[in-house]
Amino acid sequence: MSVRELTRIRVRTADDAVLHLEGSRTGRDVLLLHGLGYASWAAKHVRLALDEELALWSLDNRGTGRSTRGRGDLSIDLLADDAALAIEALGRPAIVVGYSMGGYIAQLLALSRPDLVGQLILVGTSPGGAGAVPVPDRTRRFWLDAVDQTPEQYARRTMPLSFRDGWPQSHPDEYENVIQARLTYPTPSEIWREQYQACERFLQTGARTAQIAIPTLILHGGADRVLPPANGRAIASMLPTARYRELPGAGHLLHLEEPDTVAGEILRFVSPPFHDHGNTKE
Repeated sequence: MSVRELTRIRVRTADDAVLHLEGSRTGRDVLLLHGLGYASWAAKHVRLALDEELALWSLDNRGTGRSTRGRGDLSIDLLADDAALAIEALGRPAIVVGYSMGGYIAQLLALSRPDLVGQLILVGTSPGGAGAVPVPDRTRRFWLDAVDQTPEQYARRTMPLSFRDGWPQSHPDEYENVIQARLTYPTPSEIWREQYQACERFLQTGARTAQIAIPTLILHGGADRVLPPANGRAIASMLPTARYRELPGAGHLLHLEEPDTVAGEILRFVSPPFHDHGNTKE
């Protein structure tokens, strides 16, 4: 599928961060919120899969990609405020997709500004708090041991953990393309640390996930080595009207590993008459 010409929007925050938002102006708006250290370079594959049906917009979290840092203390709440500004810049409510840390942001956005979120899609994320399963120690050690290496060294050392075991070896060209895309706008180590600390605080306190009243789809990889699939199941148990789909054997970065599957689930979820058919758990 061809990608429409992208429109780029600059959004200034109250603390003088300039946020980079890019997408197409045709179709229903979908806002993609990124994970720890990720940015719009990670949107390409799911955009290719969705572009004929929906207008995918990607927001670079402050300090990553082409967004500046601003002065505020970095927290998931602040990033949710940024996401609200991005949707306001689009001029209408959006379908919100958040993966990993982006799912934390999406949950807080759905709670603080439900008027801006038409439907909510949570991919490979966690509710935080007592009901969550923490990031495995091995994954944390890989991240923290490598964070001060060069961007390429960090990416090559840590990214394999975000895919199903063996995926980089079985998909060498796709994996190399992901690495090279990431290196176009590498996240500075100090920003990564700030985001990591914000994630840690969120995971300790959690969101009021059970109070989300927006139609929700939850997608999770059955072999996720960053946020184990028990986290997706926990969110599903808190939101009994949500749809939950676990992809057997899949890793953490579903939108990179299985973009066509993710796009298909999104399209099925947002297209009527899906919501007339009630809740399903798979």
